[in-house]
Amino acid sequence: MTPADRITIGGEWNVHRLGFGALHMSGPGIWGPPADLTAAHAVLRRALELGVELIDTADTYGESEVVIAHALHPYPFGLLVATKGGLVREGPEIGEFTPWPRHGTPEQLRRACESSLRRLRLDCIELYQLHSPDPKVPLEESLGALTELQSEGKVRHLGISNVTPDELDLALGCAEIVSVQNAYSVANRENEAVLERCERDGLAFIVWHPLGDGQLPLGAPLLREIAERHGATPSQVALAWLLQHSGQIVAIPGTSSITHLEENMGGAGLKLEADDIAQLDALA
Repeated sequence: MTPADRITIGGEWNVHRLGFGALHMSGPGIWGPPADLTAAHAVLRRALELGVELIDTADTYGESEVVIAHALHPYPFGLLVATKGGLVREGPEIGEFTPWPRHGTPEQLRRACESSLRRLRLDCIELYQLHSPDPKVPLEESLGALTELQSEGKVRHLGISNVTPDELDLALGCAEIVSVQNAYSVANRENEAVLERCERDGLAFIVWHPLGDGQLPLGAPLLREIAERHGATPSQVALAWLLQHSGQIVAIPGTSSITHLEENMGGAGLKLEADDIAQLDALA
């Protein structure tokens, strides 16, 4: 592993830039416990064996936080467990998409954080992220609640998720933000301006949906062609492109399958050629 494969978050957490998103460590519809708890534990433990040093979850991801604690607590030295608050759920996701209402009041964020502390079996969450700005609550109020939790020692570092460039600029004026988590992939560059601000300010840009969300099927001819040249898979090419696109990117693909996990982690070792990168860049 080279220094370029790693990033320092918050001035102290030096982690591999290919992490693990724990959305799928939950039940059907991202609700309740996973159908096979033993298998979920095995995926998490295998992730650490393969070099994962950042696991990202949220209070709204079913029982993901509970499953992480069951599988990995006491957490090994060097593992950064990050979570989020600021959305609410009333039931499982139905169909392709069920909106998750935003709830960024100081009272709700405190409840969410303290619940996450209990579920993760932690005294302090090392990276706590506002899951999304709430249009009904001034961003300054939401972040003010998080800075209070920080001053109480319940949170060490703060991040923000699903933000526009203007919201990020406002957040940086309200709190010491160390990371941003937005959607981004070879097929979806809508958050390029947010990535550029992260590069400017030295913030980690944690990417959810790093394999896209159907915008560019992994069976697309260009991805298949590049994958075949490298003896890799299209997923590995998509992840390798992200890691080579910017040194501030941390990709967090998620899966409930050890086979898919091992495939994804193989993307960290794939080094694309300049021509490959140029072709993929041109997809934007």
